[in-house]
Amino acid sequence: MRVGLDYRPGISNPNNGIGRQNVALATVLGQLPDVNLHLFTPAPADHPLRSTAHCPGWVSPADGQQRLPRRLRFEFGYMPWALRRLGIDVHISTFNMGLPLPPRPTGVRYVLQLHDLFQLQLKNHHSTWLRETVYRISDNLSIRYSVKVADRIWTPSQYSADEVARVFPAAAHKVRVLSNLVPTFTQEPVLPTLPLPSRFWLLVGTREPRKNVPWFIEHWQKARLTDSAIPDLVLVGGGEFVPPEQRALPGVHIMPALGDAELQGLYSAAERLWHPSYAEGFGLPVIEAMAAGTPVAVASGTSLDEIVPAGTPRFSPYDGAAVIELMHRLAQPDEPDRKALQDWARRYSEQPYRARVAELLQELQA
Repeated sequence: MRVGLDYRPGISNPNNGIGRQNVALATVLGQLPDVNLHLFTPAPADHPLRSTAHCPGWVSPADGQQRLPRRLRFEFGYMPWALRRLGIDVHISTFNMGLPLPPRPTGVRYVLQLHDLFQLQLKNHHSTWLRETVYRISDNLSIRYSVKVADRIWTPSQYSADEVARVFPAAAHKVRVLSNLVPTFTQEPVLPTLPLPSRFWLLVGTREPRKNVPWFIEHWQKARLTDSAIPDLVLVGGGEFVPPEQRALPGVHIMPALGDAELQGLYSAAERLWHPSYAEGFGLPVIEAMAAGTPVAVASGTSLDEIVPAGTPRFSPYDGAAVIELMHRLAQPDEPDRKALQDWARRYSEQPYRARVAELLQELQA
């Protein structure tokens, strides 16, 4: 089977959740015995990927692949002809949208990896009102088009699958669950070069409002004022979306986006990962933390309810008093059952993921 994979997330932002999953899927597809994998992406003139992937003749920066003119040029001006020329059987787009625009090559089947519908349901950060409006409209149209033309829609959680079926009932029969891959780390974890406190809680992902980070910091600060046992807070993902007054709080440490080895080092060193998101399609940092043997506490609702074991501390992402009470309770360090956490996380590791991808491709072939 000749499988095409849209590799734009892997080249533009390989450290965020969708980018990491794009890279992981490419790795697994490349290892399947009956798959002949072809990567497709625009790229800079000197990018090493040009020697192994199919790239348009025009030069494109690695970042900014989501910008509308570049997307249209790639999805309409390049992809339909490239898929036909290479005889691709199945083509996969991995970032909620992006399936090629017509004309559709005869015989090719389209797969849409739809992580969530929050681009339709929630507001994201943009630099201007005009930019926000343009992207809201274009994302809406692109997601709806991709849902319509996809032969299969892969979601990372049952929560996301149910949301797709609710919003797009005509597409419900096309939806399949493919949980995200959390690889077994083979490289040695390393701590970031920036200084770290001796004890800290960890939050990973700060960009979108749905991550609920300012709300969490506000109540962490209130808890800390009355309880000196509350650890410092380390945030990974940059601080531009954290209010300036919170960035300056004693005990708040902000890290940029990190590579796998440094992120793994932070997971291992953290006392606990907190994930306060009020809208989550999977919750990749939660599984990554448990894979390192680090306990977690998660907001209730959306997909976080299904990816953690029974007994995991949970809290409403809207109830400040309840999360403060939970922080006081969890401030006293207790030795976790790291093996049990790692065993749970293994259900999202390479072997079950590879088997599920092979099963879904076989279904398409049949």
